[in-house]
Amino acid sequence: MATVALTADNFDELTKKDGIVLVDFWASWCGPCVRFAPTYERSSEKHTAITFGKVDTEAEQLLAAKFDIRSIPTIMAIRDGVIVFSQPGALPESALESLIEQVEKLDMDDVREQLAAQAG
Repeated sequence: MATVALTADNFDELTKKDGIVLVDFWASWCGPCVRFAPTYERSSEKHTAITFGKVDTEAEQLLAAKFDIRSIPTIMAIRDGVIVFSQPGALPESALESLIEQVEKLDMDDVREQLAAQAG
């Protein structure tokens, strides 16, 4: 699956559903973002069950602000509507694959229990 452009209009619709969504916050002027793009694209072709989204932080400044993106690229992983990972920095392909494996293995019931405990 190719990457999907995420905007303020479609972000919630695509990220609130069941399954895994990876989000790459990027900008065209950002060298590390441009170098990371082919790695992200290759991974999207390999993991067709995962939605790979890209947020252009220049075009979607409100979305970047909503998630307090201060450095790009920033990779965010969302599973079943829950943000389970967010970290700035371009990942090498092996680290991106490792992240995907870890997100796939998460026990989401356990994650929700931990979040509820933190909130309460």
